[in-house]
This record gives sequence, structure tokens and C-alpha cells, in this order.
Amino acid sequence: MPRKKTEPKPNSEPIIQAILNGMLDKKAKDPVVLRFPKNYAAVCDAFVICHGTSRTQIEAIADAVVVEVKKECGDSPWHKEGFENAEWILIDYFSVVVHIFQDTRRNFYNLEQLWGDANIEKVESP
Repeated sequence: MPRKKTEPKPNSEPIIQAILNGMLDKKAKDPVVLRFPKNYAAVCDAFVICHGTSRTQIEAIADAVVVEVKKECGDSPWHKEGFENAEWILIDYFSVVVHIFQDTRRNFYNLEQLWGDANIEKVESP
């Protein structure tokens, strides 16, 4: 059963790692983790952002993230959206929000700059 938004946030590190594993398994492009400082007015601990080169890849990345987080952490998303167009898929795990973009949408919305106060960690592909 999904948690309510008002429940305390779990340790987000295992979820972040599972998300990244799912992304990297499907060859996501330029994954980054935006970590928000504890005193920051964000509704979550972190964003994990990546992009893909096609609708098929975007959907595959999103599906892999959901499967990997469920397998490794036992968590299901609280909310998902964007699967209809697969230009920007958002998957909300309370403490971590996943953003999977098509490359043109990622450049347009530029979340890394919008949330410029966050600590940005680039993730190297294996």
C-alpha cells in the first residue's frame, strides 16, 4: 500500500541506487542526481534525471526503474505520469523523484539549472 505524502521520508540512498541501476541498464544518457540540502524547501530529497533518444528507450528506462526499485527496495511509485507521450516521464517515490526526458525536452526544461542550488552529481556510465 502506498505511503501518504505526510509520512516520514525513508533513507533515499537505496532508492537512488536502484533508480540509477535501472537507468544504466537501459543505456540512459547523462544521468545526474540533484540532491537538495536538508534546509532546502524541496518536497523530496533528490531528483534523478536522464534522457533517452527515442520513445521506445524512454519507456524502457521508465519500466526498468520501476522494476529495479520494486526488486531492490520493495517500493512502488506513489505517482507516475507522462507515459502517454513519453516525452517527459515522471516517477515519484516520495523522497526521490525520477525525470526521464527525450533529449529535446531535457534541454528545454533544463531542471539542472532551474534547481541550481541543489548539489549536482553526474553519474558515469560503465
